[in-house]
This record gives sequence, structure tokens and C-alpha cells, in this order.
Amino acid sequence: MRVALDTNILAYAEGVGDSARCAAAIRLIEQLPAALVLIPAQTLGELFRVLTGKAKREADLSRKAIMTWADSFDVADSSWTAFQAAMDLVTDHRLQIWDALIMAVAAENRCRLLVSEDLQNGFIWRGITVINPFFEPSSPLLATILQK
Repeated sequence: MRVALDTNILAYAEGVGDSARCAAAIRLIEQLPAALVLIPAQTLGELFRVLTGKAKREADLSRKAIMTWADSFDVADSSWTAFQAAMDLVTDHRLQIWDALIMAVAAENRCRLLVSEDLQNGFIWRGITVINPFFEPSSPLLATILQK
């Protein structure tokens, strides 16, 4: 079961946010089997913006962080087909376009889960389920793939 990660999860893992969520994001990522994790390229672009903007990191340090994520997990590019599907998500479900693109890329790459704090927990579209890792009770789907 493939798992896509949204920007907010990576940002927390980079230390941007409250300490409890940062620690939880790091634990989550450490428990996920790396071979099952996909990062949409859009996620990395947004993370670069968060690191250089909100976190006020130097661009070269932010680039290094992005490249480390890209070296650690599969990265999926956005396609025209994914962008068309994202527009459908915006139109039909009122998602923000960039969140919708991340979801569409994840679905296009046969992910079963999208781990995100931003989208509605439990939302299902084209076989992909949004899981908020900070939501209680935790997702049984996510629990099945976490390494113990």
C-alpha cells in the first residue's frame, strides 16, 4: 500500500511548527517503509517555499533539505492528466488547487493513502484516502503499514 506525504507533514519533520507535531511527524516518517512512500513534486515545491519563507532558512539550506527528501523517497512529477483531475477536485469538492494536485498525483501513482493535516480526514477519492496523522482515533489503514 503506497503512501503519499503532504507538505505539512514534511514541514513538521523539518521543525516548522509546534514541538508535539514536529516530533509526531518525525516518528511517523521513521515508521513508514521507505519503499512505500511517494512525495509529489508539488509537495517539495511547497516545502521549499515554507522553509525559505515561514522558517526563514537560507535558500541553499532549504535546497539541501529538499534534495535530502528527494534522495530518501520516490518523487512523482505533476502531469497534465493529474492537473485536469485536480481541477475536477476543485470544481466538485472545493479543494484548493495545489492540495488537489497533490492528491491527484498521489492517485495517479496508485497511492492508497495521502497523509495530510490540511485535507478532510477520511476523504476518499479515486481509491486514495486522506489520513490526518494527528487525528484521534488513528487510522487503521495507516496502522497496517507502520513498522513496529
